[in-house]
Amino acid sequence: TGACVLIYLGEEITKHGVGNGVSMILLFNIISRLPQDFKTLYDTFMSGKNIVKAGLALIIIVAVILFMFVFVVYLQDAYIKIPVQNSSKVQGRRSVGSVGDYIPFKVNSANVIPVIFAGSLMSLPSLITTFAGKTPSGILGEIIKVLNQNNWFNMSAPVYSIGVIIYIVLVVAFAYFYTSITFNPLEIANNMKKAGGFIPGIRPGKPTSDYLNRMLNYIVFIGAVALAFIAFVPIFFNGVFGADVSFGGTSIIIIVGVVIETLKQIESQMRVRYYKGFLND
Repeated sequence: TGACVLIYLGEEITKHGVGNGVSMILLFNIISRLPQDFKTLYDTFMSGKNIVKAGLALIIIVAVILFMFVFVVYLQDAYIKIPVQNSSKVQGRRSVGSVGDYIPFKVNSANVIPVIFAGSLMSLPSLITTFAGKTPSGILGEIIKVLNQNNWFNMSAPVYSIGVIIYIVLVVAFAYFYTSITFNPLEIANNMKKAGGFIPGIRPGKPTSDYLNRMLNYIVFIGAVALAFIAFVPIFFNGVFGADVSFGGTSIIIIVGVVIETLKQIESQMRVRYYKGFLND
């Protein structure tokens, strides 16, 4: 019932506002927890310490947060240009066309989906044992502890940190999987061939598709590693220092993504309003 109400409110925000209704609700939910998160950081790193240590901890905390936000901003807007040349056409006595263009390949094309999928899959065994009402013992119990993020980077039981490797592998795998079902290099190559476009040095048709597929695998790997790093940082600080905050990992990606997309839509609305006013005058 709560999910249905939130979806309805999100659709209403999208219809009457600038879009991204559900994402805006998620954004404000994350922002509402920021005061408690900053209090947690203060209690963990600064409370009870002298001025020098507390000041140094404050500088490190601010530097890490700023670095993560800047890193996510660059990741969300980063893309690689694949050059495309359009063949020229003869119209009358002159040649028209042969204009250089490019195909933008977004580095983080899967956005936050791989991190959510990987985290959900790894938390599924713990969820099942919670519903069952008892924690299994033996090998099965140890496997569940390995998959539980709360046990990672625990200095008293470092063996459970193996789960981080599984988590990173799942993030990369889901990034490739999600991109493969949302992006079709063969379709793009065929559309380019029909439109008379080609990539310089690459023959149209299947060679173009193979080239796009190679570039896509390269770009997806970079984006997946960056996503894994973003998700790794809050888990590390939570395990080593006990600093459990809500704006780490996927939350930063949601905040940055929603803010950037909302600003773009507001700018688009302002341009439309400007053009309408110009035409009316």
